[in-house]
Amino acid sequence: GAQIIDLMMLVIDVTKGMQTQSAECLVIGQIACQKMVVVLNKIDLLPEGKRQSAIEKMTKKMQKTLENTKFCGCPIVAVAAKPGGPEAPESENPLGVSELIEVLKSQAYLPSRDPLGHFLMAVDHCFSIKGQGTVMTGTILSGSVSLGDNVEIPALKVTKKVKSMQMFHTPVTYAMQGDRVGICVTQFDPKLLERGLICTPESLHTIHAAIISLKKIQYFRGALQTKAKFHITVGHETVMGRVMFFSPAPADFNEEIQENVFDFEKDYLYQEEYLSKESNSSEENKENDQAEVQLPRQQWALLEFEKPVTCPKLCLVIGSKLDTDIHANTCRLAFHGVLLQGMEDKNYTETFLPKLKVYKLKHKEGQAERVMDDYSVIGRSLFKKETNIQIFVGLKVQLSTGEDGIIDGGFGQSGKFKIRIPDGLKPDTKVLLTVASKKKSKAGKGDTTKEDESSKNDSAQPVTISLLFKRYIFDTQKKMIQS
Repeated sequence: GAQIIDLMMLVIDVTKGMQTQSAECLVIGQIACQKMVVVLNKIDLLPEGKRQSAIEKMTKKMQKTLENTKFCGCPIVAVAAKPGGPEAPESENPLGVSELIEVLKSQAYLPSRDPLGHFLMAVDHCFSIKGQGTVMTGTILSGSVSLGDNVEIPALKVTKKVKSMQMFHTPVTYAMQGDRVGICVTQFDPKLLERGLICTPESLHTIHAAIISLKKIQYFRGALQTKAKFHITVGHETVMGRVMFFSPAPADFNEEIQENVFDFEKDYLYQEEYLSKESNSSEENKENDQAEVQLPRQQWALLEFEKPVTCPKLCLVIGSKLDTDIHANTCRLAFHGVLLQGMEDKNYTETFLPKLKVYKLKHKEGQAERVMDDYSVIGRSLFKKETNIQIFVGLKVQLSTGEDGIIDGGFGQSGKFKIRIPDGLKPDTKVLLTVASKKKSKAGKGDTTKEDESSKNDSAQPVTISLLFKRYIFDTQKKMIQS
């Protein structure tokens, strides 16, 4: 129901203050609602002499909590809805409720509603009336419905005709977005649909996976890791799902945010986790505090559901860790986002994912062993002995001395390889490699003492070979791409 909130009332136990679930309700309000009233309840439990000061103290505490949210400065009302608790006699009058009603009236507004588009209704109750049919009550999320329309119940895979409708016990012939309505259709077993969605026939899709744009919820502690499982709330369902995070290519980190669309023509960079300020506390950043960590303006995730879900396009998605202990003082809501693209095909890994151009950057490093001639060197330690070097032939490499080279083929049986240097080796590189190969040959003849001495005197670094390429993770041919 988080998608149909116009005005939110956050009820706080005045004796306990904000608890985990109150904080989570506040987070959902931040995502899905524009206006809020805070109600401090159970003021009858405060000693009468200290009641006012305790209410003022809690009010200040709540104002402090809300100052960095969109609800900063919202009304805070103190009440006792049922003085003495549930067992108290009915003669006990509520405290502060009339003031609360006045505040709610002052905060209420007429939201703009749109009758256009597909009909979609969130059903929260379902029951049958003998001789009439089955009634579904709920709130219309989008579009409109009229007497005689056909509506689909996707969960049951059936379409039913609207026989009659009521709004607050008044018969109506038409209802639109935002209306609370009871819709009576031809008989079906109400136990099959306690909660769920009904809609214009064939307007919802049932999906096995989805691409979403997302943001991490700031109160969630810890990193959001790729391959982790979350409880995914989408439409009116919560299912388990596995995530894979990805970002724009680094050159596009500052590109304008694309609202509600996903571009399959672009390349995207695979991420081991959602990128945030906390996730970038790597060793190199710790060493260089001055370096400003650059974060992308937009990030995405591939969600793979454990069971298919039925939902509208562009709907709100919330990822949570609901298996976290409710008594632990920690926010269980991890991220929220918008569903941009659903995958309806059960075989989406073969039919759909190859279109998604998410790549990993690969970096391999080896060592130049010796010079063959002015335009070629022999390298080692880049590949394992059993690697098929043939698939790397033609890829560009760079020597640590600056020359660009191309892998020409294997050399012998031990994983060594030949590199062609089109512009030729620099004289200094030739000297370095000649010294290195002489040392190696001396060491091979057992002349270790001299080798140790010469290595002390000669601080020359070995010449390394860098191979950089990218590989699209959903490419079935696993091709290596170099720009």
